[in-house]
Amino acid sequence: MSTVANYTLISSDCHAGGNMKAYEEYLSPDHREAFTEWRGAYSNPFRDLQDDGRSRNWDDERRNGDLDAEGVAAEISFPNTVPPFFPTGALITYPATDRTEYERRLEGIRTHNRWLVDWCAAFPERRCGLPQVFLNDLDDTIADLHLAAENGFRSFMLPAVPPDSGMPGLYHPVYDRLWAVCRDLDLVVTQHGGSGNPSYGDAPAATLMYLLEVPFFAHRNLSHLIMSGVFERFPELKYVMTEQGVAWVLEDLRRMDGYHRQMSSGRVGELGFPAELVLPHKPSEYFDRNVWIGASFPSPSEAEAIRQVGIHKVMWGSDYPHHEGTFPYNRVHLRRSFSDWDEADLRMIFTDNAVEVYRFDAEALAPLAARIGPSVAEVATPVTQDEIPRDALSPAFTRP
Repeated sequence: MSTVANYTLISSDCHAGGNMKAYEEYLSPDHREAFTEWRGAYSNPFRDLQDDGRSRNWDDERRNGDLDAEGVAAEISFPNTVPPFFPTGALITYPATDRTEYERRLEGIRTHNRWLVDWCAAFPERRCGLPQVFLNDLDDTIADLHLAAENGFRSFMLPAVPPDSGMPGLYHPVYDRLWAVCRDLDLVVTQHGGSGNPSYGDAPAATLMYLLEVPFFAHRNLSHLIMSGVFERFPELKYVMTEQGVAWVLEDLRRMDGYHRQMSSGRVGELGFPAELVLPHKPSEYFDRNVWIGASFPSPSEAEAIRQVGIHKVMWGSDYPHHEGTFPYNRVHLRRSFSDWDEADLRMIFTDNAVEVYRFDAEALAPLAARIGPSVAEVATPVTQDEIPRDALSPAFTRP
């Protein structure tokens, strides 16, 4: 039993970004005129970026105050606000389809990445920012990864590839030079749910179809990387899948292991497979070595799935400041989902796994955690139904 009274909460899923005024300061000079024109015509479609809550993305005092109150000592920070020249949020925007639009959006994410350097430097022990890259031009991708490493970033956000985008899927060997750079620079490959869907057009149900199929187009990246041998060729890679749920992993690994057994005989049903496509290890073994899950706002049933997947493979996340996240009821969420857990197991998913993967300094965070972190006794106290706020709409509260 640990003698430390509080947990050190590291959220594997938070979101941040600059406002338009801040981004303008980080733009390349030759893009400022185009930015002024774009900004004048742009209307933000996101409710949380229009109301009073939007400053949580960039206001240090407000953000740290929120996280302190929630008991969160550190965060992995994905983008949230709309970067320059984008039609919508970077996480869900379909890739550019022509070179001119690509170069404009590339300047947009590079602007965010420049902003992110300074934003993380303000509280380096608390913030692990994820710079963005595109996959349209791997020369640009690799140049941006070198710059990310030079700026002290430990990971980056890799977009998924829509099947109708014209770009090769992540199973294609064309990306091997990208994986080699990630290995050589010791950069963790992180993907967030929400990208990779095809274009659904403008039908009335298009947005609903996108929502329903987000999990599929996020989850398929796991099989693309494992079954194509990426982790066999690059055993040092670390790959994180965030805000994509947990329970699905078990069935996907079962299915991949089953196909692997069949492929070893040379055939799966009527399909033949040459011996060089058969991996020397089971897919589940590559998962155990190379892959981690960022479990955002896990409900009690998802918390149970964490145990089945393996507590050494999962990092807890809050999804702050999104409406589906646990804010402002994070402490209630922790009690609802984890009150019956062993302290040692919780320390793994709250702290130790993130320290291992994203290289946080646990000692530097200890004084802050001692002041703000939820206590072991607090998390171990079960929640009654009456304690769940009526306006708590996160899946952490609405799902069993």
